Amino acid sequence: MDYKQTLQNSINRIEELVSKDIHLSNEGFPLPSWIELSPIDVCNRACVFCPKSDDSIAPNQNQKMLPKLYEKIATELKNINFSGTIMLAGYGEPLLNKDIINMCKTFSTFCNVEITTNGDPLNLQYIQDLYNAGLNKIIVSMYDGEHQIEEFKKLFLDADISEDKYILRDRWYTQDDNYGVKLTNRAGVLINENKIDTHKQCFYPSYSMMVDWNGDVFLCTQDWNRRIKTGNLMISTVIEVWTSQILKKYRTHLSNASRDLPPCNRCDANGTLHGEEHAKLWTQYYEK
Repeated sequence: MDYKQTLQNSINRIEELVSKDIHLSNEGFPLPSWIELSPIDVCNRACVFCPKSDDSIAPNQNQKMLPKLYEKIATELKNINFSGTIMLAGYGEPLLNKDIINMCKTFSTFCNVEITTNGDPLNLQYIQDLYNAGLNKIIVSMYDGEHQIEEFKKLFLDADISEDKYILRDRWYTQDDNYGVKLTNRAGVLINENKIDTHKQCFYPSYSMMVDWNGDVFLCTQDWNRRIKTGNLMISTVIEVWTSQILKKYRTHLSNASRDLPPCNRCDANGTLHGEEHAKLWTQYYEK
């Protein structure tokens, strides 16, 4: 495997999912195409490039998303004809939440559902249960070495899952190769030597939502310090949060290539790989 090709394949795949079929609300604004849910705030690993490796930044908390919340989110998304992607990943290892099967069942009736995992909790029965619940794809990040490729291939083969239903990502590299990931400073949480360009567009808030286990919605998946909360889905609807004034402020600044607001002013993420058309549609909507 070539991690650079793995990264490019991932970028191309997500771009297709995000941009292939943008839906507008009755009022004319674009609906989100990508919603990441954090089922649990615990991870069994401590990768050096992840904020979870530092308890002072992102400590493990045995907190799980409750059915009351994700069922509410699913009902609201179904009511607005959401047809994008629900990514079960977030701030922990999603498969450690044993309610993940029911989460898949809840969302898979009307949209694409995927899971990003380190693969450690997977076994034959777990894989079969996930796909029987309607899961579309499992993305496995392999951190231990090349030997994991054949191990996971055999596991999925034994579970009778075809190769187009899962993705194996090589992530066992050293710092010299950025650990095989598209490394960012997580909006200033981690320290690296990349220069921060505060005159650069970013489209994250225009096409995606990041929802924590308790319903808090954050600016984007890069904000690991959870600094900018745009709402809470236990007390507000998806649309109320999606059309909030704080998101309007950030979308406007970022579309105008101004990363002057925190934490964007400390973020080195590209931010323009996906969602450009969403950002244009938001600009048109706000100009009305």
